[in-house]
Amino acid sequence: MSLTRKILLIILVTLVLVYILARLIAPQLIDKQYNTLVHAAPYQVSNEAQQLYDSLEFVADLHSDVLLWDRDILKLNNYGHEDIPRMLEANLALQAFTIVNKVPSGLNFKRNSASSDQLTLPFILQGRPISSWFDLTERVLDQSQNLHQFSQKSGGKFTVITSKMSLKSYLAKRKTNKQLTAGFLGIEGAQALQGSLENIDIVYKAGVRMIGLTHFFDNELGGSAHGVAQQGLTSFGRKAVKAMEKKNILIDLSHASPQMVDDVLDIAQNPVIVSHTGVKGTCNNVRNLSDNHLKRIADNGGLVGIAMFKQTVCGTEPRDIAKAIIYTRNLVGVEHVALGSDFDGAVKSIIEVRGLPTIVEALLAQGMPEQEIRQVMGDNVRNFLLTNLPN
Repeated sequence: MSLTRKILLIILVTLVLVYILARLIAPQLIDKQYNTLVHAAPYQVSNEAQQLYDSLEFVADLHSDVLLWDRDILKLNNYGHEDIPRMLEANLALQAFTIVNKVPSGLNFKRNSASSDQLTLPFILQGRPISSWFDLTERVLDQSQNLHQFSQKSGGKFTVITSKMSLKSYLAKRKTNKQLTAGFLGIEGAQALQGSLENIDIVYKAGVRMIGLTHFFDNELGGSAHGVAQQGLTSFGRKAVKAMEKKNILIDLSHASPQMVDDVLDIAQNPVIVSHTGVKGTCNNVRNLSDNHLKRIADNGGLVGIAMFKQTVCGTEPRDIAKAIIYTRNLVGVEHVALGSDFDGAVKSIIEVRGLPTIVEALLAQGMPEQEIRQVMGDNVRNFLLTNLPN
């Protein structure tokens, strides 16, 4: 072997070893760095709050990005915000698993271009399929497949919900066994469709039942609250909304520009969701919903999930989450309010999933009646999905 070939072989072997080492170490380090907590377990609440929480028949959350990370959610992890063992411990009956598919460099709340993408390197380091390294639709399919595989390996403890029928079946089983939990799939940012209406059918077949039209930048469908143009619905966006509604895919208006919210509500035939948000009435920033939009969403029959991190509720305590919930209840009615944590969404969450009883305690302390707490903690989500999921 020539000296040149020996040198090339050494370089190749070195690169392979570096990749293997990075593959073993980097994903978990990145996960731990980005998904942090203000208040960690164990959580202490009053006997009254704990008893009420334990009596809840259905606890639900509308937004988690845990599928983005290289984490085995069938195992109890000592970092991040949730996994299936912690969901079971928390009596969480249903989680919306939302698929992040593109994140711009220099991410911020005010103005982001769509020209960059921070997820290529993490997908390579996580050992994801090569097809998903640069293709946004493939990233959705990969994460969807992972959730279905977790269900298959869960021994019946975890179910993926895709229809009214599958939800009804799951609810019947859970009446006699609370050591069951479930989830449904959503997409965070319809740039994953890559400008093709055909991809709506493809992601639907993969189990996706909710699509957020925008994320942190403007895309082919229209404007983001954090984008450059922040326009309303485009011509393609209007076609996409109509196509989604025909398949009873839930339209998620989280991160949408104000004009985008108005344009969607002008044409929506089905109730919409805002899976994770705050409200300007308690925390005034571009991320959050105005009173006018809250009223329009309620008139549409929609549902608003209140998020659980500082930038959405302007605070770091469960009482700040409760304040946003009660403000929304007072403005538009309790039937339009739900939980939308943004667990594992690269945020410093106020609590992780086992901390949900602290929200019950905060709502009790602020005078919310027990029946309304049951609605907010999950009954509203259950009823909404039983009405609006595909048959």
